[in-house]
Amino acid sequence: DSYGGRALAVAITSLMTGTSYRRSAELAAVVGPYDGYARNAQPHQRVMKQHSDANAVAIRVDDLDTPIWAAATEAWQDVLHLGEKNGFRNAQASVIAPTGTIGLAMSCDTTGLEPDLALVKFKKLVGGGSMQIVNGTVPQALRRLGYQEEQIEAIVAHIAENGNVVDAPSLKHEHYEVFDCAMGERSISAMGHVRMMAAIQPWISGALSKTVNLPETATVEDVEEVYFEAWKMGVKALAIYRDNCKVGQPLSAKTKEKEKTEVTAKAEETIRTAVEKVVEYRPVRKRLPKGRPGITTSFTVGGAEGYMTANSYPDDGLGEVFLKMSKQGSTLAGMMDAFSIAVSVGLQYGVPLETYVSKFTNMRFEPAGMTDDPDVRMAQSIVDYIFRRLALDFLPFETRSALGIHSAEERQRHLETGSYEPSDDVDMDVEGLAQSAPRAQELKAVATPKAEVEAAKPAPKQAHTSAELVEMQLGIQADAPLCFSCGTKMQRAGSCYICEGCGSTSGCS
Repeated sequence: DSYGGRALAVAITSLMTGTSYRRSAELAAVVGPYDGYARNAQPHQRVMKQHSDANAVAIRVDDLDTPIWAAATEAWQDVLHLGEKNGFRNAQASVIAPTGTIGLAMSCDTTGLEPDLALVKFKKLVGGGSMQIVNGTVPQALRRLGYQEEQIEAIVAHIAENGNVVDAPSLKHEHYEVFDCAMGERSISAMGHVRMMAAIQPWISGALSKTVNLPETATVEDVEEVYFEAWKMGVKALAIYRDNCKVGQPLSAKTKEKEKTEVTAKAEETIRTAVEKVVEYRPVRKRLPKGRPGITTSFTVGGAEGYMTANSYPDDGLGEVFLKMSKQGSTLAGMMDAFSIAVSVGLQYGVPLETYVSKFTNMRFEPAGMTDDPDVRMAQSIVDYIFRRLALDFLPFETRSALGIHSAEERQRHLETGSYEPSDDVDMDVEGLAQSAPRAQELKAVATPKAEVEAAKPAPKQAHTSAELVEMQLGIQADAPLCFSCGTKMQRAGSCYICEGCGSTSGCS
């Protein structure tokens, strides 16, 4: 970011565009000018004159850019002479394009107009991984500045370790700015990028594909200033890039560890806490002992026979299920074996049986129909029967009742008393009670358990979803299908089902 740097860039750009237009005029003498040149000849010549005039007043700082400027001046004189005579084969001759991949293949340290991102940088590869890229012109620059070889080696080693030249051994402070980059501890300011673009814009036919790099701390006001100043300087196009604004960027600079110590410590603490939580709540498989109690049930569903063995833990609770269906080697037998293993492993890892029951009951597929089980007279599938039987054998009454699963005895009790709950009749010696206490105390003693039971009743369940609300209002119709018209769960009406939403029936009315 200096007058000398911009002067050299101006001279090179002017020579590049002037040489291109001169060759374009020479080609026009052989193959003719571009289509439409005849009606644009005068405007094109005017633009060439503007390029030439800008070259004449370009800044020149030292002997480094003077020879290049002289060659550019000669090229523009030829452009005006040959262009007036032959025209031009090209309407435009130059733009500044990014040359990321091409530049790397040609061992270029910088791409297009961009300054080097960092003296030591890392490039992400498409196939994964990354590669370290070290600026190869640093030793050459140090030699031109007059440093000895041992000093150069020490400075280069410092750069490789720290990514910048700050506090490099033997390096003079006035030479720091020579090694400034787009990112890092010593970086070129955003306006430095804009000034370089504005300096070479007069000698470019099109625009500059150039990124103005801003630090991660840049604000909206900083971006606004960059765009406004670029407009005032006559820059045609401009792009802003704020460091680390993307999850993954192709190039990234190497940063010193001390700058990220606090952030790294916090990240490690967060990761450690997360790992501890994961380990703490990780499910553990609880295997059954060698000898375990079990129940083997034979059943028939729609004419298909089978056997189910349900083994439990000594302290109660279902632990594994074995199913035997059809002949060994058949597809159905294999599927039942795999299904049994999956359910058994889930139970041993802590999946509640009621979860399996709620998910697998009411599944409809063949074989289905009548069963030989007095508690489950009809089953919509083998899976439906299996989990209804398991619920009756291993789940408490309250859980089964919430799922709409009752035994034959409980259904009979509901017909007689209107309640599925088992009776808690207690045989009392009325005569002995009368002899030991007055009648008032007898009534009080009888009434107290009822009051305690009523007080101990849990609070009514609240609905959290629309499905739960419908279930609370209309009751559990575990085997009810969905309405074919509107999708609402239907309600039983005799031997058929009716939709409360649209009035459709399952086939009878």
